[in-house]
Amino acid sequence: MREIVADNNLLLMVISRFDIGFGFGDKTISEVCRSYNVDVDTFLAVCNLLNNQDYKRYPVKLPSLMGYLKRAHSSFVDMTLPKIRHKLIEAINYSDSNDVAFLLMKFYDDYVVEVKKHMDYENDTIFSYVDELLKGHIKDDFSITKFSVNHSHTATKLNELKDIFIYHYNQRDNLLLSSALFDIVMCERDMMSHFEVESKLFLPAVEALESTLRSRLANDERNEDDKADVTDSLLDSLSEREKDIIKCVARGLSNKEIADELCLSVHTITTHRRNLSAKLGIHSPAGLTIFAILHHLVEIKDITPRQ
Repeated sequence: MREIVADNNLLLMVISRFDIGFGFGDKTISEVCRSYNVDVDTFLAVCNLLNNQDYKRYPVKLPSLMGYLKRAHSSFVDMTLPKIRHKLIEAINYSDSNDVAFLLMKFYDDYVVEVKKHMDYENDTIFSYVDELLKGHIKDDFSITKFSVNHSHTATKLNELKDIFIYHYNQRDNLLLSSALFDIVMCERDMMSHFEVESKLFLPAVEALESTLRSRLANDERNEDDKADVTDSLLDSLSEREKDIIKCVARGLSNKEIADELCLSVHTITTHRRNLSAKLGIHSPAGLTIFAILHHLVEIKDITPRQ
């Protein structure tokens, strides 16, 4: 773990967003991740992606990745953006009488509202949708593709604000403003990295989960259709006379009573019963009764309980 931080100090943000504590000494990445219940492959996928290294060989786990993304959202909305606002107010002498400063701050505040709305939607809607997918529930009227088509990074307007300050806002004594602009640059870079994680790790993982669930659902439906086809074929194989005999058995009639009702000989009824047992693999009156009920040959209310 010490080595990846030394190679890229920006990964400190990744570590904190996985809710991993510092002070890990010389422990390996696997040891640190296990001690904080973080999926190792997901952690490595994010680190490698942000280091422009091979990330595709590490399969991500969505619960771990969503935890990372939620903490990233909180970092932007609760810490980074308020900190930048505070610095800007001090740097540009913001007041009601300074119209330019007022417009600049309104530009920034409107941007923050957009970012918060974007991230709240992901937290409340997208992540909730994925939670349901992880439980095996999938919606027919929504897919992650509908979200990904309009999914874009939120750094463009921040870059515009930075350029306005650099190229058009003329004031001296810019040390504090330079510090604020540096924070904007770092925030912009952080947001672009965040967008990369969502686009290249999160969205593909959700699409794969959706595909798996839809395939499983389609297979279940095919299996149910196959069962229904077998059942229909079995029922169709019975003659009307055999169905009549099954109905009589279900009503609790003896072979002699069935023979009398259908105007057949007891021998004929016995032969039919033997043929039914061979066709259906059902040998008892109770079994034939259940078959008759399940296939709607009789209604439960017509069944006479056997003594």
